[in-house]
Amino acid sequence: MKLKQTLLFAALAVFLFSCVPQKKYKAALSKIDSLNAANAKLAGDLKNCNDLTAQDANQRTALQNQIDALNKQIDFLKQNHDATLKQLQDLSVISGSQAESIKKSLDNIGAKDTYIQNLQAELAHKDSLNMALVMNLKGAIGNMDDKDINIKVDKGVVYIDISDKMLFKSGSFDVTEQAKVVLGKVATVLKAQPDIEFMVEGHTDNKNYVRKPYMVDNWDLSVKRATSIVRILQKQYGLDPAHMTAAGRGEYVPLTPNDTEEGRAANRRTRIVILPQLDQFFKLLEKK
Repeated sequence: MKLKQTLLFAALAVFLFSCVPQKKYKAALSKIDSLNAANAKLAGDLKNCNDLTAQDANQRTALQNQIDALNKQIDFLKQNHDATLKQLQDLSVISGSQAESIKKSLDNIGAKDTYIQNLQAELAHKDSLNMALVMNLKGAIGNMDDKDINIKVDKGVVYIDISDKMLFKSGSFDVTEQAKVVLGKVATVLKAQPDIEFMVEGHTDNKNYVRKPYMVDNWDLSVKRATSIVRILQKQYGLDPAHMTAAGRGEYVPLTPNDTEEGRAANRRTRIVILPQLDQFFKLLEKK
């Protein structure tokens, strides 16, 4: 009897499974694939965020160490002046003009302390703006291969490196259609902050350029590639040409040695450098 019941249940399970529509089964598999792809993208975004957070922490630590050193110097000067002033007053050998001079020195030290605090606040504000800009750029460009495009902050400056494999054909300065899509996404972010100024740098490897009548060497090629990019950003995406600079660096600022094909490929790149607003920083330095 038990054997008959077991066989009956098994037959029923096979029957029910065979009744599941093939269409629903394929839809479930498709949904699983979509969820896996979404999970992979979220994992990549999390890694980018963690990398930026670690980089920002290192820069903040270096700045804080400099500020701590300056604060120690201020504390030492304050203690030294206070002790000297007290000794002179106790000995009754200090004149009114000397006392006033020492008082002004102490006031200057207090002003320098305030000045350092203002600098610290401005640097923190600048760092937060740069981090927001990097996150906006990465969000706009999406999950692209890091070998083709890399966005980073180094010493307070934002860099966007795009490989020439994506931008140009070998030995050419004509921008590919794929590159124009990427440049459009970058332009959208930059256009949202009209005060930003940036420089487009062309870089080559150390292979001799095949000469053409209108170009002599890698200097010319790197400059022509930079001007091709700024021209697209200006004419197709409406960026203000007064805020752009085109520059050619030739083969003379390599990222890696040029003794392998991989190294040369890494060195052939176009870099967009978000220029720091030095005029605002100098105005801060001029404040009393």
